[in-house]
Amino acid sequence: MNPSTLLSPVQFTNVGVLMGGTSSEREISLRSGKAVSAALKRSGVPVTEIDLTHNWPEQIQSANIDAAFIALHGTLGEDGAIQGLLEIMNIPYTGSNITASALCMHKQLCKNVLDKAGLKTPLDIPLTDNGPARYPVILKPVAEGSSVGLHFLNNQQEWNTLNVDDPTHWMAEMPITGPEIHVSTLNGKALPPVEVVPKSGVYDYESKYTVGATEYFCPARLPAETLRLCMQRAEEAVEVTGCDGAPRVDIIVPDGGEPVILEVNTIPGMTETSLLPKAAAAAGIPFDDLCCRMLAVVRPVSNKASSGKELSKSKVGS
Repeated sequence: MNPSTLLSPVQFTNVGVLMGGTSSEREISLRSGKAVSAALKRSGVPVTEIDLTHNWPEQIQSANIDAAFIALHGTLGEDGAIQGLLEIMNIPYTGSNITASALCMHKQLCKNVLDKAGLKTPLDIPLTDNGPARYPVILKPVAEGSSVGLHFLNNQQEWNTLNVDDPTHWMAEMPITGPEIHVSTLNGKALPPVEVVPKSGVYDYESKYTVGATEYFCPARLPAETLRLCMQRAEEAVEVTGCDGAPRVDIIVPDGGEPVILEVNTIPGMTETSLLPKAAAAAGIPFDDLCCRMLAVVRPVSNKASSGKELSKSKVGS
């Protein structure tokens, strides 16, 4: 794990909850941010909600914050972009650093790191302009938020219907049968695994964020030994990818087999249907306490040459 700084959340004079953004997950980010903001306020933490839209540096600078709670999802929020900006502005922030964020956002590169560490991932299926080399396959964007653009393809006709412009931005994997288990972690330690059972059969974006579309079981309905193994693999995945804060590791457990890691999500959702709050609650951690714990371990900035408060608008406003 990369070292973080343990601080009391109440020592901050103005915590900016960064939400919204411009990715396809904007609406979910707003819901996450509002929930986090309310929780921190209930805990006595001074908060400014920042809905990032067109000029992020100027918005952040004008809010005069001394720490950032990142509740952004998807592009620019989870890929190292906002983390890099906060580093430049000398503002401590929650979650993983630039490198870990960028790595986990790029699903293929993240798989390569996991594979090299001896952690099992789904088998890659070659993908060309004509589609995948075989069916059925799981098709997903190489660099998008969790579950965004996820497709289960059974045949060539379904591939043709998608009308994919550039297959190099996509990846295809062999489907795996078994319970889908999501293991949230907090400061390197796994929380109780959550089993997801989507009514549609595929845990895609709609199944994840539509109330009632998915059944959840926490702890997951697996033998205790299997649950412990999933938690161990999640902790290993978080460590080898260099993640901090509260990342989530998505896993499928085939019958009698080694847990297969689907991906690592550096900034899980914090909405009423999100898995991290469910796992924390099962561990006896209320939502307000979870948010404070995430804020208490902030990412120390490495750039001490200048402060974001000292940057002129002419430099950051373009």
